Amino acid sequence: MPYELTYGPAAAAEPAERAAFIRRTYGHLAGAILAFSGLEALLLRVVPAQLIEQTFFGSRYSWLLVLLAFMGASWVAQMWARSRTSSAMQYLGLGLYVVAEAVIFLPLLYIAQYYCRSPNVIPTAGILTLAVFGGLTVTVFVTRKDFSFLGPILSVGSLIALGLIVVAIFVGFDLGTLFAAAMVVLMSGYVLYYTSNVLHHYRTDQHVAAALALFAAIATLFWYILQIVMSGNRR
Repeated sequence: MPYELTYGPAAAAEPAERAAFIRRTYGHLAGAILAFSGLEALLLRVVPAQLIEQTFFGSRYSWLLVLLAFMGASWVAQMWARSRTSSAMQYLGLGLYVVAEAVIFLPLLYIAQYYCRSPNVIPTAGILTLAVFGGLTVTVFVTRKDFSFLGPILSVGSLIALGLIVVAIFVGFDLGTLFAAAMVVLMSGYVLYYTSNVLHHYRTDQHVAAALALFAAIATLFWYILQIVMSGNRR
């Protein structure tokens, strides 16, 4: 029987192996963020405004369909990224998730770019997001605390948030800035959770899956911080 290489959790790995895993994870995260930014800039440039408005704002149920499609694509992407049989499948999963995020962000960034008074809304939200993410990341790496206990709490919070979003779509009301602030807190919890998982629970061959989880958290964090920044800048 041929020898099969096995990988253990990063916490139990040799220091050099653990450091290499962390570098790969955050290198892939940086690549995903850059790919998302470039793809988003391209979509805003080439996709006609009329198509964006018809697709995402045609009716109150248009956004529900987009949300369902995004959830399906996210599930597939995460399943592929966790594949143990093919590294190509892992990268395909990460790529699919980046594309899905770019598509679902398109209407929000369109509004931020063309319907806000300040041209600095998107950069401001981006800087704030990176500052929050960086601060939380440093907290985990300095304290070495295992935040896996947050998992059940975050899951319940996510289900409640998803329920509120669906109800808001059907009823037709704006969840408002307070909800966005609550989601920033929730996503900050996810950043702590996934970052501690990088240190304690991911296997050293799961850098793609770890990068995808961190990217998902930072993208959603950016989504709600952008909404907060936009709230005082509408024309």
